[in-house]
Amino acid sequence: MTASAHQPPHSAVDVVAEEYLEALAALDPFAATFAGLGGHDSESTDYSPDGYAARETLHRETLRHLSTLTPADDRSRVALAAICERLEAEIALAETRLDRTLNVIDSPLQDTRLVFSLMPTATAPEWAAVEARLAAVPRTLDGYRRTLAQEAGHGRPPTLRQVRGCVQQCARLADGFFRRLVGSQDEGVLESTARARLTTAAGRAEHGYADFARFLEALTPRAVDNDAVGTDRYAVAIRTALGADVDLGETYAWGFAELERIEQEMVVAARALSGDDVVSAMDDLDADPARTFTEPERFLAWMQDLSDRAVSDLADTHFDIPEPVRRLECRIAPQRDGGIYYTGPSEDLVRPGRMWWSVPEGTSTFHTWRETSTVFHEGVPGHHLQVAQTALRSDTLNRWQRRGCWVSGHGEGWALYAERLMAELGWLDDPGDLLGMLDAQRFRAARVCVDIGLHCGFPVPGPAEALVGPSWTAPGALAFLHAHSRLDEPTLRFEVDRYCGWPGQAPSYKVGERLWLQARADAQARHGAAFDLRRFHDQALALGPMGLDPLRAALARL
Repeated sequence: MTASAHQPPHSAVDVVAEEYLEALAALDPFAATFAGLGGHDSESTDYSPDGYAARETLHRETLRHLSTLTPADDRSRVALAAICERLEAEIALAETRLDRTLNVIDSPLQDTRLVFSLMPTATAPEWAAVEARLAAVPRTLDGYRRTLAQEAGHGRPPTLRQVRGCVQQCARLADGFFRRLVGSQDEGVLESTARARLTTAAGRAEHGYADFARFLEALTPRAVDNDAVGTDRYAVAIRTALGADVDLGETYAWGFAELERIEQEMVVAARALSGDDVVSAMDDLDADPARTFTEPERFLAWMQDLSDRAVSDLADTHFDIPEPVRRLECRIAPQRDGGIYYTGPSEDLVRPGRMWWSVPEGTSTFHTWRETSTVFHEGVPGHHLQVAQTALRSDTLNRWQRRGCWVSGHGEGWALYAERLMAELGWLDDPGDLLGMLDAQRFRAARVCVDIGLHCGFPVPGPAEALVGPSWTAPGALAFLHAHSRLDEPTLRFEVDRYCGWPGQAPSYKVGERLWLQARADAQARHGAAFDLRRFHDQALALGPMGLDPLRAALARL
């Protein structure tokens, strides 16, 4: 199912997909920067009603065009299925207006800030692009303001929880964030007048966020207090996150069963540490100086070293990791929200794949046992292996597949699968590191229960009712997560806000992993004794990113 070496994809499907990518990059320059596409770094995305309408029109016209095509071979069939599924998902989001919402983690409010973290800044022309985008922040946010106002006018206002959280984010960004960001520039790159213009533009960006905060405060009386989106809209949201249809009731019940199974595994791991129970074992791990750092820079160096060792040891043995993407940078993120995340390399590979660590405010102690599996999740064999490897497959994947496609269930599901895989490969034989991985896994399982239950109004099972109450609420969700996680109170509060505002995404990790494991089991059943795990991984990743339903169909033909 591969093209001959050095022969780029050139079918009619590929032509349409690549034309779509170019048109979308022009309509959504922020997405182009996130994808590592050059040529749009001085431009900003239009988040006004007209901007959303233009992108929806592009999705619909492209889907209509693709519906007239007949794939010439298996490779084209896979590409066609992948892009059609994504276009249908985008259209469904637009129809339910789920693409025009406000939330604390994945809305234009955050994208307008995050895009600056990924822009190149080594030369004067690159800083000029940063300046142009900074100066445009007020206009960008004004377009988004008009969209939110229009939605509110049509009876679809944001929720009170998201408005309040985003007001706080705006206040932090307005308080010198962008001036500090541009203050990191090398003075040797820019002359004094250019530096002054850059500082002025940064100030304009901060004023833009301050104005947006005032708009949100004025919108507060119209905000709704009900966080749930309802079963019908939730089905669209989770299908978009997974690229697959799932039975919500069955998945909800499975989430509780999976949580119980993982917590039983944690008891076994705790006993291996000579702990009386899971909590005391974790307390001992936190108190272990060999697993603790008190300086962010040393913890970052530990992450980089572990990532480098994983790349070196897994390359050419368990995975095909091309030499150009064996470089993965670990960095401290400019924001202080907490968490570790990955951004892929640029198309020209000048910007490498990066693992970002957002150091939470007030955090001064860092524990390796908690984050060992996180390094594998974000790096190799997780996101970096999947994303960076895809970026180089120009002989078998069209440009949209390489740069324009991301499905959370496929990507996050694979990364969570990669954590378990590293345990299979012996990288989590240390019972402390294993317990850390299991703790993260149980948290992802708990999110399945919370997210589906809260948005769909499903009944709370008997054992959980003592924590949650008779029906799901945000306080009940917080209590449930406290009982099934080691995370601190501020982090869990943010997580609940995230689930309330971004329905369907949080379960995509664990449900995505479930579907990846099922695909592997199906392949083992088909091939029997001839099944080869490395071959399965190579074939599955070579297909490129796509929804999990198209992935299962493609794997079944291998």
